[in-house]
Amino acid sequence: MDYGKFKYEAAVKARESRRNQTQTIVKEIKLRPKIDPHDYGTKKGHVERFLKAGDKVKVTIMFRGREQSRPELGFRLLQRLAGDVEELGFVESQPKQDGRNMIMVIGPHRKKSEAKAHAGQSHSKSVPSPRPVAPAAQGGPAATAASEPAADEPAADGAAVPGPA
Repeated sequence: MDYGKFKYEAAVKARESRRNQTQTIVKEIKLRPKIDPHDYGTKKGHVERFLKAGDKVKVTIMFRGREQSRPELGFRLLQRLAGDVEELGFVESQPKQDGRNMIMVIGPHRKKSEAKAHAGQSHSKSVPSPRPVAPAAQGGPAATAASEPAADEPAADGAAVPGPA
């Protein structure tokens, strides 16, 4: 048996197996218990984007000062977030208190390779169709005269149109 051929085939096999692997990436989002509704929406959008890309999301709620005596606020916030992104992911590990933080991990329903394939399909299908152009909008002299009011006529909205200087 040729040793060089054996090494080459082993390297090709290792390359093939690496190509089929996907690395699990865990993205982290940090929240506070008293988060503003708009900020919550922004953070939820980030979580949705990560889950659509096929990444896991670690949601951390940081408690400071007196907030530490009210862990149920953080628990409710995590449950609300899990309910909001239910169609994209599932709760992989339930919320648990870890010192000053409460942590929950949400995993995607779709694997990363499936998410990439789905994203590639949606982009390739959207091809703009050519629209017919109306003859008046082609830029002839009649089109410009009809679209702009004359300099000596007042504008329809009541604002003064500056005339030639």
